[in-house]
Amino acid sequence: MAGISQQRVKICLVLCLVGIVSASTYSTSSSSTTSSGTSSNSLLNPLFYAIKCPQALGTIKTLVNNAVAKEPRMGASLLRLHFHDCFVQGCDASVLLADTATFKGEQNALPNANSLRGFEVVESIKAVLERQCPGVVSCADILAVAARDSVVALGGLGWSVGLGRRDSTTASFSGANSDLPSPFLNLDGLIAAFQKKLFTPNEMVALSAGAHTIGSARCLLFRSRIYNESDIDSTYANQMRAHCPKVGGDSNLSPIDITTKHVFDGAYYTNLINKKGLMWRFHGHPATLAHSPARRVRSEKCAAE
Repeated sequence: MAGISQQRVKICLVLCLVGIVSASTYSTSSSSTTSSGTSSNSLLNPLFYAIKCPQALGTIKTLVNNAVAKEPRMGASLLRLHFHDCFVQGCDASVLLADTATFKGEQNALPNANSLRGFEVVESIKAVLERQCPGVVSCADILAVAARDSVVALGGLGWSVGLGRRDSTTASFSGANSDLPSPFLNLDGLIAAFQKKLFTPNEMVALSAGAHTIGSARCLLFRSRIYNESDIDSTYANQMRAHCPKVGGDSNLSPIDITTKHVFDGAYYTNLINKKGLMWRFHGHPATLAHSPARRVRSEKCAAE
């Protein structure tokens, strides 16, 4: 099974590299390229593929919808995949570059190893697009659009995604280890991690809390909270203990938002106020969170655009 998975990732790597050529040859006026191969976000254009591959967005949406319908958790996985890509060296698909004998990518960095999912969905999307319009759509754009479509498929609001990213030929194992926020960071640590990427504290709340209204977490990441901390609803803690024993079961999954685990909504904020945060607690008066500008941050922030 591992061999098949590695083969798939290698196939995706080859296909994604095609996107580097496609984006650069398609337009030299609509985007500029950084040293890592990514496009300047200020020059991205939602209509980038309108002429060369007009069916691109529809194809991505259909395949994302199919994947999420088959497994709702995949929506959160695709959103997280895009986030873990963008937070290292920009939204450049570097997270898709697999390790080789002479290349060390980001997939085996501590925050990603045995954790990131959705590679096969990206691969299937890229394969279909290559048949429809060879050498045009970059994997970086696929990740960005798939993240948006995953949110919409789970009930969230849509947004216009700027397109024209170029796929990177580099990756940063050290950057993935140092820059991706740890689930064990306290508030100051989270704020610092997001400020490094020029996000405000309000935007950090939208990303770090809001996006976790979907998805699951491993027992290993929240065991200490449900057994050792007092600032948590006791009934909720007991519910979580049923799937997360004190010893063993490290990989057992529990929904981060127990209220509407497969719906992209604001329930996670309400859960925090009610002391039902799986990995985080809320400090302050409930009105602070309920009326915070972070509640009004547009949902595209959750895709790290």
